[in-house]
Amino acid sequence: MTDLIAGIRVPDSAMARAATQLVRDTEDDLLYNHSRRVFFWGALTGERKGLKYDSELLYIGAMFHDMGLTEAHSSPDLRFEVDGANAARNFLRSYGVPQQDIDDVWAAIALHTTPGIPEHMRPTIALVTAGVEMDVLGIAYHDFSHEQRDHVCAHHPREANFKENIIDHFANGIIKKPLTTFGNVKADVLALKDMNYVRQNFCSIILGSAWPV
Repeated sequence: MTDLIAGIRVPDSAMARAATQLVRDTEDDLLYNHSRRVFFWGALTGERKGLKYDSELLYIGAMFHDMGLTEAHSSPDLRFEVDGANAARNFLRSYGVPQQDIDDVWAAIALHTTPGIPEHMRPTIALVTAGVEMDVLGIAYHDFSHEQRDHVCAHHPREANFKENIIDHFANGIIKKPLTTFGNVKADVLALKDMNYVRQNFCSIILGSAWPV
């Protein structure tokens, strides 16, 4: 837990260790390794940009960001991002973390699939999304050195067919609550993976509302 990976040290507090164990026990290998990589990409982004960030809060945000995809933390009607944010909030409260820090982690997780907003917010929020975007979408891929990418992936490998498999994980986590995809990128996931999915249309909702004009 105290080893350096690509020059980044994983937090080794009791809270961080408990978070690691909880995520390890809850998520499968793909999501666990993905979440760890998100932390490293986020931290490396923070170092490269000279941001002053709290490594422990970034770690909790990264590790919990996909917990809403798991059966243990999935609600019947909330966006999976909110489910994960709520799980992290409950975890942090149990350790007496200050409310603003809890709010930052909550926002970091809730907004991690909402491009164009987190990057303008406080470091914990901005860097969780940066880590996710690097690992899933390859955004800023070339801003990381070969050595950084290789070292992180040597410790937390991208599994065979990771690109297809992460899409499958997204689909499996949200397919029972398709309405939660309205206005967000997960609509694309269900459009690809669920032949019965009907994408909601923003303009149709406006035009079909109860307002007379």
